[in-house]
Amino acid sequence: MFKYFTSSSSRLHFSYIRRIGFTKTTLTAELTGNKLNKPNTNTESETDSNNNKMSKTVEDVILSKTESTFQYDKDLLTLPVPDLSNTLKKYLASVKVLVTEEEYKKTELIVSQFANGEGKYLHEKFRAKAANKRNWLEEWWEDAAYLELRLPRPLMNMGGPAPYSEDVWPPVAGSQIPRAAMCMYYILKYWEFTRKEKHKPMKDSKGRPLCMYQFKRIFNTCAVPGVQKDKLIQYFKTESEGFCPTNVIVISNGHIFSITPFDDKGEILTVPEIQFLLQQVRTRSKLLGLGQGLTYLTAEERTKWAKARNRLVALHHQNYVNLTKIQTSIIAFWLEDGDAGDVSDLANRAILGHGENRWLDKSLSCGVYENGLFVSNADHTPAEGIMMTYVTSYVHLKLRECGGQWQGNQQLRKLEEPELLQFVIDDSLKADIETAKQNYSVLRNIATNEIKVYSKYGKNYCKEKSIHPDALCQLAMQLAYYTLYRRMAPTYETAPIKQFYHGRTETMRTSTQEAKNWCIAMTDPSVSTSERYRLFKVALKKHNSDFSDACEFKGCDRHLLALWLTAKEENLPVPQIYLDPSYAKSGGGGNFILSTSCIGFSTVIGGVLPMCENCIGTFYRINDDRLSFFVTTWNADKDTNTSDFAEAICCALDKLKVLIDEQPMTPSSRL
Repeated sequence: MFKYFTSSSSRLHFSYIRRIGFTKTTLTAELTGNKLNKPNTNTESETDSNNNKMSKTVEDVILSKTESTFQYDKDLLTLPVPDLSNTLKKYLASVKVLVTEEEYKKTELIVSQFANGEGKYLHEKFRAKAANKRNWLEEWWEDAAYLELRLPRPLMNMGGPAPYSEDVWPPVAGSQIPRAAMCMYYILKYWEFTRKEKHKPMKDSKGRPLCMYQFKRIFNTCAVPGVQKDKLIQYFKTESEGFCPTNVIVISNGHIFSITPFDDKGEILTVPEIQFLLQQVRTRSKLLGLGQGLTYLTAEERTKWAKARNRLVALHHQNYVNLTKIQTSIIAFWLEDGDAGDVSDLANRAILGHGENRWLDKSLSCGVYENGLFVSNADHTPAEGIMMTYVTSYVHLKLRECGGQWQGNQQLRKLEEPELLQFVIDDSLKADIETAKQNYSVLRNIATNEIKVYSKYGKNYCKEKSIHPDALCQLAMQLAYYTLYRRMAPTYETAPIKQFYHGRTETMRTSTQEAKNWCIAMTDPSVSTSERYRLFKVALKKHNSDFSDACEFKGCDRHLLALWLTAKEENLPVPQIYLDPSYAKSGGGGNFILSTSCIGFSTVIGGVLPMCENCIGTFYRINDDRLSFFVTTWNADKDTNTSDFAEAICCALDKLKVLIDEQPMTPSSRL
């Protein structure tokens, strides 16, 4: 049976899949497009500690008067077909770290037979197909990793707290509506200059243009459930491409409203005007009582939601009209009941919060609580998580710029009233909604998320010691896991490949032999400090080299996926390389035990639920003076614990600092 992404759990009964793709970027890189496609310890950032030093406005940095947003996309490199021998070499190296010598010898033989037999045949078939495509991976990846999966959206979507509460907007009772209006205003500004193609095209540290295509999928994009496979529909268009819908969905007390936050000239309404519309929504929703609960269906298993949606559309034409307004909308806003707590509470609410206000098929949604704290939730299908952080970072910087207070026109014009989207539902759909509510109430307790801030050092310290902070974080996580379990874990780190046409990510397998040797030394009291430090430098060098390879699309996972899918399309049996136990033990098929991504160097942090049984998801941001980790584990897994792993990372970072300070690096030893 062809089922590439597989993992079983008798307690959870789910198949899991790698679902996060945050790329490396500094805050300045987020604003200018200077991506960290190669390790670069000299990359500057504008973070909390030096934000007030910014002499330019945010728009001065991110907008361009000479280049249009998407002008380089058509000229980007075609995604190359990887070399089979290099792919298999990379794969074997990752396997060797995680299996016994006997298991490795068996795998080595299987790989050799694959290389000279069916693998060679599949590679030639695949290469012929890829010859006619600018990006041979794009459709395959979206289908296999997202659209064909039947998992409920909460298990797939990305989410996290918005950083506004860290400085400009601490929790304040009664601030929900005015803050929601201001946040919406700046999100719409980001939508506007993307639509006008004023956003400066992003480039990597070598000056190479990066693919901007995913900017078209942040807004006006929605997944539509299918019985066997979902569809992703993108309604966003630039001004040169044509009309683009301008409504925003606002959900409050379970009622779905559509508002138009633009005037008759196409200009964004002022913050007071948006606030007036949101207050109307909030007041009306409370007077109406709790809504129909249709939103819970979007949190259902996808085939169930697809069948319910088909019946909904067939029942009454107005239902189709309402669904279209939701799907085409720029973004969804949730006006949530109650107050939110600290960042860990927000992290849990972002992914597994109350379901009555969430339309989880939207590409990007923002939720705001009564005390003015925010969360974001996003579908991973259309874009990597870093795309959503661009929007949040922009809003945060604009709020800092104005002190979180609207300084413009306070007058209100005559506005179009919010439209309540009332659906026609029958007893069968009511039963579906009730079942979905019950299922979601169970799902909400499936995982625990925690955000841990390590404040003893950050990027500045790493720069001083000539260590790339991402490599340091990755080795800290390896040491944390090894210290807790006395074994290595197959580890996934996302590497961006946006220098290619419609490029997304490659997997970097970070559990290397060099990292293993260092972890063993760090937990063996008989090993000297100098030897530990030597092994640390070797592991750092290996990490940086492998990351560079992955960014050039010289990993192994995407190629192995392509060969597997080629066999499926050719109606051939599953090749033995995928049935070999070493494949899953090394992380293949979505079985990475440590699922990690660097979110960047901004104030934004977020994550996604773990990839598989016994998996620990760890997503981290790097700031000048601190490192923050979003850690998530399944509650049913007794061998993993969110708080324990978060604390183990901090202990590993402490040990790293002691090790580094005892034998400081010199500029000549730059890694």
